[in-house]
Amino acid sequence: METNELKDNVVTYAAIDVGSNAVRLLIKQLEDGPQLRFSKVQLLRVPLRLGFDVFSNGGSISDRKRKDLVRLMKSYRQLMKIYNVSDYRACATSAMRDAANGNDIIREVRKKTGIDIEIIDGQQEAKMVYNNHIESMKERRGNFMYVDVGGGSTEINLLTDGELVCSRSYNIGTVRMLNGAVSEGEMTRFRSDLEDLAASYPGISIIGSGGNINKLYKLVERRDKRYSRMHVSSLQALHDKLKSMSVRQRMDEYALKPDRADVIVPAGEIFLTIAAITGAAYIYVPVIGLADGIIDGLYTKHLSEVGR
Repeated sequence: METNELKDNVVTYAAIDVGSNAVRLLIKQLEDGPQLRFSKVQLLRVPLRLGFDVFSNGGSISDRKRKDLVRLMKSYRQLMKIYNVSDYRACATSAMRDAANGNDIIREVRKKTGIDIEIIDGQQEAKMVYNNHIESMKERRGNFMYVDVGGGSTEINLLTDGELVCSRSYNIGTVRMLNGAVSEGEMTRFRSDLEDLAASYPGISIIGSGGNINKLYKLVERRDKRYSRMHVSSLQALHDKLKSMSVRQRMDEYALKPDRADVIVPAGEIFLTIAAITGAAYIYVPVIGLADGIIDGLYTKHLSEVGR
């Protein structure tokens, strides 16, 4: 667990990402000084795997996992107090969106923990992922596709010369794929949209987001550390090897946790599908995610309130 001395000249924000595979807590501090700087002081990831219930258990989250979520939110609440968090936001994505009892669970969490979880739709999720990096893209020329692969959904954002062209979400995720819960119609829509975008915006470069692409980047034999990117051919070679192995073999050979060893293969398949359709040669892998986007949104809200 990371520790960081709390200072008087910092503002501390927290983000809770209730995902289909894991529930994350990210805490960052914004330090005043000659240059504003965000520093990560805590990141926790607990694999509750809510999507395995929702996508294979009649569309509902089980009583066991409901209780575990409440317990986890109580823990996260206490950690936010310890770190003197000024503001937070908790967002739930695909699994909670689809869960028949999702709203009931959110009411229970609010009542028992005081944490208000907001169910966000796919479009909101997609925009949050790229928002915290949009400023760094303003001066970059060309076509860039942000791709965030989660357990229940995949979000894409296409930017041309730093300007957002489209933002889309698909019910295609790693946990859904493992449970055979991706509809043929959704996959057809996904492929068709990518083909249209590739035809209209040639030379697309992919920027990947999510725990799986970060892990794949670390595991490939050849990667370009200078630009935080890997060649698609290197990803393909690794994917082929991982796909030929059992979950236990992946865990043993690559030191993967059980909740990563199974979903990493469908994640690779999604990225490779996008690369094949768009013709992308490289996948850039900066460390970005929904939690980072949530904190960026909190900071933007803070600035607007101060400026009033």
